[in-house]
Amino acid sequence: VSDFEYEFEMALANRWMSERKVDTVFLMTDEKYFYLSSSLIKQISSLNGDVSGMVPDLVSKMLREKYNQES
Repeated sequence: VSDFEYEFEMALANRWMSERKVDTVFLMTDEKYFYLSSSLIKQISSLNGDVSGMVPDLVSKMLREKYNQES
């Protein structure tokens, strides 16, 4: 299941539980990030993999700090 499908299911559940009082807005990402998921990026980072070409510089820096990797 893609991230979008999961979020879509959650949006429908939220709408149903709120008796149609909650709307969800989906924002599209840049094309270069279409096929990435946060789970994949976290897994690569936790195994000391380099995600610098897959995410913005700030995100790469923060992940290196989180997982105590050398830059």
